[in-house]
Amino acid sequence: MSDAGRYTCEYATYPSGNEQGTTTLIMLAKPKNSAKAVTVQAGSKSVMVAHCEAADGKPAATIKWLASVGGNHSTSSTNGPDGTVTVRSEYRLVPTAEDNGREVTCLVDQKTQDRPWTEVLKLSVEYPPTVTIDGYDHNWYVGRSDAVLFCHATANPEPTTITWTTASGSLPDTVVVEQNKLTVRKVDDAVNTTFTCEVKNKHGASRKTLTTFVIEEKREPVQEQQTGALVGGVFGTIIFIGIIIGIVFLVRKYQQDTEGPPKHKPPPPVKAGSSTEMLNKPSEPPTATETVPLSPGEVYYEPTGGEPVTMLDEEATDALNGGAPPVLNKDGSDGHHGNDSSNHGPSSGNIPRGESFVSTPMYV
Repeated sequence: MSDAGRYTCEYATYPSGNEQGTTTLIMLAKPKNSAKAVTVQAGSKSVMVAHCEAADGKPAATIKWLASVGGNHSTSSTNGPDGTVTVRSEYRLVPTAEDNGREVTCLVDQKTQDRPWTEVLKLSVEYPPTVTIDGYDHNWYVGRSDAVLFCHATANPEPTTITWTTASGSLPDTVVVEQNKLTVRKVDDAVNTTFTCEVKNKHGASRKTLTTFVIEEKREPVQEQQTGALVGGVFGTIIFIGIIIGIVFLVRKYQQDTEGPPKHKPPPPVKAGSSTEMLNKPSEPPTATETVPLSPGEVYYEPTGGEPVTMLDEEATDALNGGAPPVLNKDGSDGHHGNDSSNHGPSSGNIPRGESFVSTPMYV
């Protein structure tokens, strides 16, 4: 590092005289990076749980933290005699049992490094045991064999001792203990009591109690009935869904059938006094009627007080004919001849009885 500085090269030339060149040498130093988690005890005060250091670097390194736990960090730096810098950062939080094993990451960035240096650290938080007891199924009946209880504990460091006791102090003769497992060889009134499991480590002791009740007769498992009801409910739901799908399918099929074109043409209704009846009656001499020009849709009343007659346009005429072209007379005309008696439609002899038809409209 002492080689850093300003260098000058001087040389003589003839006849121009002396010349010189100057350059500056800058020395860089790659830092020595390290990171470590600190073992702490769970508590209510903020303490350092990890530290990260970039020593003897030039220029000074930058330290950052990535963490999923709530905390903060502080950074300090120290200058060396040769121009290097040591950077140190501490990560602090209020440690709890849940923080044990969680990860924090230290990142060191410096000019001489191709990429940031990283180190993943697992926090180490020590705490006294937390105890639970399971295995009791509320079905300890007289004569039952090998009823079991388990004592579970979470602690850091691991528990050193696990002790089973009862409310009376000593365990019944039918009880056997193997580490955290308590086994009742044969259930009787002696185990109708309260069991206590106590677990210790270097930070303290914790205990948990459980009261067992001995019954006279075995209880039938309720779980099987619940399982049967669950299976029945599943099958019932499947059947119900199948019925709904079938109904929807039938309704859609019915709609498709009804929305399609008719397979036969129904006969039109016959009204009294219509042109159909007129065709079946003997033709009478037409009454002289004044020709009045009307537009399609206008209504004309006969002077004798007869029923009104509405003029129809070509589209309405086609509709009355069932979509067929107008009925023509024998001479090929369509009946538009003013007051001619042929305007009342074709004669009854041209239409067979019993056959469906639509008569041509009457023009007045």
